[in-house]
Amino acid sequence: MRFSHIFKVSALVGTLFLLLVSCEEELDTIGEGVIGGEPFSTGKVEYDVFAFNKGITAVQTNKLPLYQLGTFNDPIYGKRNASIISQLTLPTPSPSFGDISQASEDGPDNDQENETVSEVYLYIPFQRSPSGDRDGDGVPDVFEPGDAATDPNSDLDGDGVTDNQERAIGSNPFDPDEDGTGEGFVANTYPQRFDLDSIYGNREQSFNLVVSKSNYFLRDLDPNSNFQEAQEYYSNQDFSTFIGEELFNGEVTISDEELLFRDNEDDPDTPDIDESQEITNRLNPGIRVPLNPDFFQQNILDKEGQPELLTQSNFRNFLRGIHLTGTDMEELMFLLDLTQANITISYTYDDFDPETEQTVTSERDYVINLLSGTQAGGINGNAVNVFEDEMLPPYVEGALDSDENASRIYVKGGATLAEIRLFDELENGGSAIINEIKQNNWVINEANLVFYVDRETVGPTIVEPPRIYLFNAETNRPLFDALNEDPAINTGPNPLRYFLNHGGLLEKENDRGVKYTVRITEHINNIIVRDSANARLGLTATPNINLVGLREAMGSDMQGVDYPIAASMSPLGTVLYGSNLAPSEEAMKLKLEIFYTEAN
Repeated sequence: MRFSHIFKVSALVGTLFLLLVSCEEELDTIGEGVIGGEPFSTGKVEYDVFAFNKGITAVQTNKLPLYQLGTFNDPIYGKRNASIISQLTLPTPSPSFGDISQASEDGPDNDQENETVSEVYLYIPFQRSPSGDRDGDGVPDVFEPGDAATDPNSDLDGDGVTDNQERAIGSNPFDPDEDGTGEGFVANTYPQRFDLDSIYGNREQSFNLVVSKSNYFLRDLDPNSNFQEAQEYYSNQDFSTFIGEELFNGEVTISDEELLFRDNEDDPDTPDIDESQEITNRLNPGIRVPLNPDFFQQNILDKEGQPELLTQSNFRNFLRGIHLTGTDMEELMFLLDLTQANITISYTYDDFDPETEQTVTSERDYVINLLSGTQAGGINGNAVNVFEDEMLPPYVEGALDSDENASRIYVKGGATLAEIRLFDELENGGSAIINEIKQNNWVINEANLVFYVDRETVGPTIVEPPRIYLFNAETNRPLFDALNEDPAINTGPNPLRYFLNHGGLLEKENDRGVKYTVRITEHINNIIVRDSANARLGLTATPNINLVGLREAMGSDMQGVDYPIAASMSPLGTVLYGSNLAPSEEAMKLKLEIFYTEAN
């Protein structure tokens, strides 16, 4: 038998066994089962697990939930520069600007509205962490030190007014000079602060963003499939020769505060109220930069009523999209949701005022999306993430695509895939051990895979993946069982709270990763009790375990490989211990733990 240790616990009387059975909703038995009333014992056994590292040359990166932008400098795997090329999406085909259509403007009874672009802004919101507010004082816990997060009477800015009182008053809990008593105070006119997520690197530094016109036509359907299948685009594709004129090239800073807009003019008839200080719109923190208004005048407003805007496909062939890249971003990368991004075109036009019977200047906004989400959770439109990855160091490169059981497992989003085999080094092996477990008449209470972090390689400055993802590499299905999870938690805003029974979360000591434990009890019971195949397993990192879809990737041999979509979205990586270790590293060995009950 290939395992290292069996731990026995003292036998108990049969009445305790009956109590145990009564507390279980379902008890899987093995072989002929446990005979009620007989003494039983519990134990733990550890079996060998085998790991093999696979190299990934490129991953499919169009229609992603999140896109990488910037530079991620990984001390283990090297530097990655990520850029984005994206389509633009009209809210409706054949739009009209102003009050009447272009056809009506061109008629004999109407004058031209003379629509003129005044300003254009690109806006891409940052990801927000689902930070709580346990004491309900209006200040997210992440900004409150120590016990203040649970104390509604805390005073974050030290102005003598508690945070909870400031919430009720509508004054700024972060500003010591505002307590709601000053002359001219207007409630709730300060920017809210948010805990930003998915920004890697120094958030205090500014960076240079370049937004350009894209001249590359992104297809939605693949002509090689007679337009029956979706077009696939990969992370190593080169669009550099299709980048057109610059629409913005300038400095951007990162702020966790809302963007506030005050578009009203002060009404002289209300001397006690300054309407110009009223907030007319709020935007969550994000990238917001001006774009060239002349470009959008010529390519959007001046095309009203023309074939270029008649249909979505016409528009995407005419204005093929934008390209986003960053400079001076040596250690700064964002994960961005392009379905929340848009371009707002503000314009003026000549409008007829029936009260004065005069022509007046009116203002209006027209919003173009980059991508949009569907009700079914899909994505309308197309965008591609392009990665420029440095060569992997020789010790990592040499460990990939080897037939040797690995001493280290290299986990890097978009660059590696680990294959895990249980019980035996051979694919679909281990039948002798599986049969022996059946003959032992064990009830398997829990089964875990334990992956220890190589802390000598993964230094304290490395951002470690918060979770790993294990899936059946032959069926491409996840190993977690939703029926064994809390459905209320799995629908919450924090993906790190999904499938907690399954686990796979990074366990830390002194703010450094120690291990990942993945509970695969149902998978092992399927093999032992239900005669399922001992399938190969795949292992990657994941920022969101709820994203279980797989996409096409290219392995080191340029052959197609099924690859989890979530692993393509994150630049994070780590190094885990395998099982081919020296005796001095035995405690860190990759292992399968099985906790069982058996009748004596």
